[in-house]
Order: sequence, then structure tokens, then C-alpha cells
Amino acid sequence: MQVFGLVGNPVGHSLSPPMHEAAYEALDVDARYVTFEPDTDAIGDAISGAQALGITGLNVTIPFKQDVLDLVEPDPLAARIGAVNTVDFTGERVRGYNTDAGGARRALERHDVALDGADAVVVGAGGAGRAIAFALADAGSAVHVANRTVETAESLAASVAASEDVDADAVTAGGLDSLDSTVPEASVLVNATSVGMESAETPVPADLLHADLAVMDAVYSPLETRLLRDADAAGATTVDGAWMLLYQGVEAFERWTGRDAPVAEMNDALRSRL
Repeated sequence: MQVFGLVGNPVGHSLSPPMHEAAYEALDVDARYVTFEPDTDAIGDAISGAQALGITGLNVTIPFKQDVLDLVEPDPLAARIGAVNTVDFTGERVRGYNTDAGGARRALERHDVALDGADAVVVGAGGAGRAIAFALADAGSAVHVANRTVETAESLAASVAASEDVDADAVTAGGLDSLDSTVPEASVLVNATSVGMESAETPVPADLLHADLAVMDAVYSPLETRLLRDADAAGATTVDGAWMLLYQGVEAFERWTGRDAPVAEMNDALRSRL
């Protein structure tokens, strides 16, 4: 039996176990998915222990995504983003990937959102914002990063702009006040902050939203955030945060197993718990 899992602190709230277990059941894979919660200063021991125990793969969540980067051989995308959320122990070397980027891209594409040539605004420059900004730029979007701390937004924009095959002039940054000028002209808007999680707050004023916009919120609790309600009222396309959560898990499953993930079954398992 193969063992996969999630390492983070805390992880008790995670919806990854039922999502992955549903995939194993659907494809008759002899595997289990479990959670691990090491002390915040013990991630090195956790990765070494997982390798020694023969664990096949791990997902990685807060606060370990950046720490794990130095403990594995990251693929080029994870190295550029500066974070690993998926670890594969099956090869001669322990390899690390970032499936948050692919999860964001696939969530938007699933809703027929065109990314090549889009003008995209990413709100937030933390871990999720980093992955999403790189994903959008790699897909051919012009990307503006808006963040409360302007220096953090500018640092992320500089990292994205330095990527090969990315038009550096198409990557910009600013404070949250820059939303006033960028969102009305944008075709894609992504909230990569925690604003709206279990609250009625929104990171983007409703009067900036419009019908030619696709809006994705990385927050999935609640599924319908105030931002998404405002976007729907404006006639925009809306993408809830569970889609990104789903597709990052789908991509991890496919990397670990080499098989097409049973997306419908994983989605049903995930949404039944939201």
C-alpha cells in the first residue's frame, strides 16, 4: 500500500484527505492519504522521516512551503516561485513541485477564461499570490500585483518579470490604491489574500467590478465570498476557491501516480465537505 499525505501546522482543517481518498477509491489505487503536523522547526526531520518510512508523496502547506524548497530538488517552476507544495519521494532524488500555479491556471481554464493576452490583476503577494502571478504570466497574461505592502508587490513583480519568456514590461505592481485604475481595465481578477474568509469583507470595491471580468477568489470558506457575490451582481464570470484547491490536488495526484485524476469524484468529495 502506498502512503501519501499532507504536512503542515495546523492541518486539522484540511480537505485534502477526503479529496485524495476519493481518487484512490475511484481508480482502485491501494493507497491512503494521511496528515502530519510536525513542530514548526522540525520540517527537515519530517521530510527525512517520510523518506525513511517509504512514503510516496507529500503535499506541503503553511508554514512549510518555503522551508521545503531547500530540502528537495525543486523543478524549475517551484524554484522560480520560491515555494514547494508537492514532494515526490519515488525517484533517486526527492523532488519538489508547486501545483498551486497549475491549480490556479486549470481552475480558470475550466471556466473558459482566456489567459493568453489577458490583463490580469492579482491582489496579494503572499504564497498564493506568488504562484498565481507566475501562472498567469506564464500563460501569456499581463500581470499587475496589488498588495498592502507595496515593496512586497514590487519584489514579486520583479521576480516574475525576470522569468524567461515573460514580457518584463507587462508585469507591474502597486499598493491597494492601484486597484482603482487597474481593475476597470482588467479581464481577470484574482484575490490571493485571506480577506473574505469567514467574513463579509472584500478586497476589491464592488464599483470597480464589471461584466467583462473573470473573478477568482482563492478563499473557499465560504464558497461564495462577498467578492464573488459582488462580481456576480456586476455580470462577471466567477470562480470559487474550491476549484483552485481541487486542481492543485489533481495535479499532485497526477504527478505522483502518472495517471489521469478522476476529477469529478475528487470535486464531489471536496464540495460535499464545504
